[in-house]
Amino acid sequence: MSFPVISREHLGLLLGLIGVIIFGGTLPATRIAVAYIDPLAMTALRTAIAGLCALALLVILRRPLPPRRLWPQLVIAALCVAVAFPFLTALALKTVDASHGSVVLGILPLATACVAVLITHERPKPLFWIASVAGAAIVIAFALRQGGGALSAGDLLLFGAVAASAIGYGFSGRLTAQMPGWEVISWVLVISLPLSLPAVAFTWPADAASLPLQPWLALLYVAVFPQWIGFFAWNAGMAMGGIARVSQVQLLQPFVTFSLAAWLNHEAITWQILLFATAVVAVVAISSQVRSRKLPVVPA
Repeated sequence: MSFPVISREHLGLLLGLIGVIIFGGTLPATRIAVAYIDPLAMTALRTAIAGLCALALLVILRRPLPPRRLWPQLVIAALCVAVAFPFLTALALKTVDASHGSVVLGILPLATACVAVLITHERPKPLFWIASVAGAAIVIAFALRQGGGALSAGDLLLFGAVAASAIGYGFSGRLTAQMPGWEVISWVLVISLPLSLPAVAFTWPADAASLPLQPWLALLYVAVFPQWIGFFAWNAGMAMGGIARVSQVQLLQPFVTFSLAAWLNHEAITWQILLFATAVVAVVAISSQVRSRKLPVVPA
């Protein structure tokens, strides 16, 4: 019995979809964890677990230390991706739903593209900047509508998370020209260990032994998968299927989050949320088509 042979391009799309599904679970799982675990402890534990896993893999594979000239960029990426983004999203999800957060974070690929434009001195077409402004306006309008005419503290924290992550992903994307993507995220997490390990010791929950299993499983998920392994599938998918083609799969991510939020968090996904998410996705899709040079799109 013969089985159909999947092409390299289709395998790349499949890996990209796996990455998107993994990243799509970040907010619903974080929402579960922060209901029981303090956001600071959640961030420390998430980053420390991922960092120890990354360190073990780098040691097993005997990967050499990155060149000294790359360390400043790795440190910036670590502070943004492994510290600021997890902490700000964890704080935000104490007060907003995962589905709400998904709409706001839907603008992240566009924010990442803007950072890439600035650090690479790229000159995109004017329509790219129009799309960027339109995307920001849609997200702000959504936040104002959901907040009754005012931005909530959760929205401000999510905007900060978008900015931090965009900067981190912009520098991470530039580093992939020097080393494989999985190695970039692994070194980013290892560099964070001097901060995350002491933070775990100081923030370990006093009632840890009495916490139910569910928040621990949610914490383990965000630490091992969205924070680390998800990048393996995503980066490999883009390498096999092409950055421009596979990155379009990321447009499905908000809808993956909606499905998981409805299932795991029992959130009501309204038509208003779906309409704003669709508008954000459309703007991101337009912006990705009008840039003068395609760069990797990195998920949340």
